[in-house]
Amino acid sequence: MPAAASDSNRTAVPGYSTPYKIYILILLTLIYISNYADRVLVGVVSEAIKAEFQVADWQIGLLSGATFAIFYATLGVPIALYADRSNRVRIIAASAVVWSVFTALSGAATNFTTMALARIGVGVGEAGSGPPSHSIISDLFSPKARTTALAIYSLGVPLGLVLAYQAGARIASEYSWHMAFIALGVPGIVLAIIAVLTIREPQRGLSEGLKDSGNAPPLMTVLRHMLSYASTRHMVAGATLTTIVGYAGVQWWPGFLIRSHGLTIADLAILPSLVFGLATGLGIIASGLVTDFMARLDPKWTPRGVAIIGMIALPFLISLYLVDDVNLVYALIFIPAFTGGFYLAPSFAMTQALVGVRMRTVASALLLFIINIIGYTLGPLIPGYLSDLWKPDYGVHSLRYALLAMSVFSLWGIIHYWLAGTTYAADLARQKALNEAESARA
Repeated sequence: MPAAASDSNRTAVPGYSTPYKIYILILLTLIYISNYADRVLVGVVSEAIKAEFQVADWQIGLLSGATFAIFYATLGVPIALYADRSNRVRIIAASAVVWSVFTALSGAATNFTTMALARIGVGVGEAGSGPPSHSIISDLFSPKARTTALAIYSLGVPLGLVLAYQAGARIASEYSWHMAFIALGVPGIVLAIIAVLTIREPQRGLSEGLKDSGNAPPLMTVLRHMLSYASTRHMVAGATLTTIVGYAGVQWWPGFLIRSHGLTIADLAILPSLVFGLATGLGIIASGLVTDFMARLDPKWTPRGVAIIGMIALPFLISLYLVDDVNLVYALIFIPAFTGGFYLAPSFAMTQALVGVRMRTVASALLLFIINIIGYTLGPLIPGYLSDLWKPDYGVHSLRYALLAMSVFSLWGIIHYWLAGTTYAADLARQKALNEAESARA
């Protein structure tokens, strides 16, 4: 019997029908939507929080960034180590309950300190969701369809934004920002119960016909393995820099529209949510489909496709902060919003492809640790600091120029994604040989 199944057999996953795989993918995506909505709600209602607590922009940046990101990123690694040795479905469900409870508790905050403590709790809970989900999806969907499957899962980002803008902004406008947090804390608990009752834990390496040795390597072994590939190093750098820009926009775009263009919190529930939801959602799906297609021609286009799309979007990103017509801002933001999530699925797919089957959860956790500890900390904090610094010169528009300055990180990230394509094909071939050798020994 061969060590690994032939390519023709790798599209089927024994014991998991196509409808059941799709059901699992949809349920994991719904959990991710709850995850991301709870995460970004601070940005949507930041002006109301700032007014009630009487805090500066840099403190809002700290509240939505470091207080969440440090615990979210750091705890993700030990949880992933446990998940590579345990039941991933139960870990995802338990995490959803924790972040949902602390989201609701955020609504009970009475000052900056209690709000920060609640956001730490959200970060602790959300740390256990993403990496186990990536690992389960990789075990259910073959390499030929994996990027598309991960792209569908990544729809949790734009759809979570829509939920935060539509539900969060409307509830905050009609009732209070406190009630918005309480209401958005409920769905995650319901989804957690459904997941435990309906998702069967898949065997590791199932989609590739690989035998699972059952031996999960130590953390440093996984890290050294990941860093041994030049394509992984460049991809992680590119993803981190792109994440800095993305989180800066997620946190501060509502404030930018309110301050520079006179919108209200209620206005944010209409056009911004549709622009981000529609454009980013279409972009993420396109990234999966296009990347899976281009990768069949040459694997180098997995990261280089991200670089090309980023270069197309960069002039639009710069221009939207230089115009005064809010309708023109919406028109210009569509392209950066479409391409803003383009890096997610290819980056996750590269991470999963360049490690062994018992490294996948930890590998995703390490990727998320790096991009979030840097991106989620600096993304909200830098524009907040620059906005306070430049306020004497630019007044209400200081935030506009602070966000404009962040575009330099976009160009820097584009360069790294292009360089990742140089060695990706060779790195992929090396990892495939290692996986098949490990399967033969199992």
